[in-house]
Amino acid sequence: MPDDKTPELNRVSAEKGREPAAELREDVDQERESAEEHRALAESARREAEQFRVLAEEARELREQYREEWETLRHEREALRHAAEEVREAAEAARHATIAAVAATADAMSANLAQMQFLEDSRETLRRLKRTKPGDVQ
Repeated sequence: MPDDKTPELNRVSAEKGREPAAELREDVDQERESAEEHRALAESARREAEQFRVLAEEARELREQYREEWETLRHEREALRHAAEEVREAAEAARHATIAAVAATADAMSANLAQMQFLEDSRETLRRLKRTKPGDVQ
């Protein structure tokens, strides 16, 4: 009978060992699932971080592009301001030249008028002299 109990004891002992092994297997499976979930979350976080990095790089490039465009506009505005100042100075010089030309024209017309008056006076004097006879005294 000792032989009959040995297989039964081995079976009972194996049954007792199966339960903790099954529980251990379940614990390991849960840990594996938990580790897989953590790995998946970490991978997702890595992808999101990469997307954020790409977006940040694009934002930096846009900021640099807008800064360059703003700088170009600032230079253009400064050039326009200088051009406007030069145009203002040229207009002022033209105004002075116009005033000088008008004054010179007025002087020339005044001289012409004086010359014309002198000539008219001279003609009038000659006419009077011609009307009088050489022996007439006025």
